[in-house]
Amino acid sequence: MKLLKFASLFAGAVMVAVIARAADDVKTVTGEAACAKCELKLQGTCQTVIQVKEGDRTVLYYVAPNSVGKAFHSKVCEAPEEVTATGTVAMVDGKTVLTATSIDLKK
Repeated sequence: MKLLKFASLFAGAVMVAVIARAADDVKTVTGEAACAKCELKLQGTCQTVIQVKEGDRTVLYYVAPNSVGKAFHSKVCEAPEEVTATGTVAMVDGKTVLTATSIDLKK
């Protein structure tokens, strides 16, 4: 009986994890990338933020500090650049976070 309860609990936990991951959207955004701290004067550490015009509002996509985000940051720490970025988007602590799989300077 305990094994059945454990198996049910485990299956439920796996389903919640799968549903949460499915909620992340893969998205491509184009906008101006800049350093949140140096250029935009936002509180926190140096982090790439991409400002994207969506309709009549500007959305800030905070680039997650994964290997792609960290490698790209030096390109925008001192001056903003137009970019196209692709990755998964999720809300984290009230911020729109892009976990980038690619970030390219717009030519």
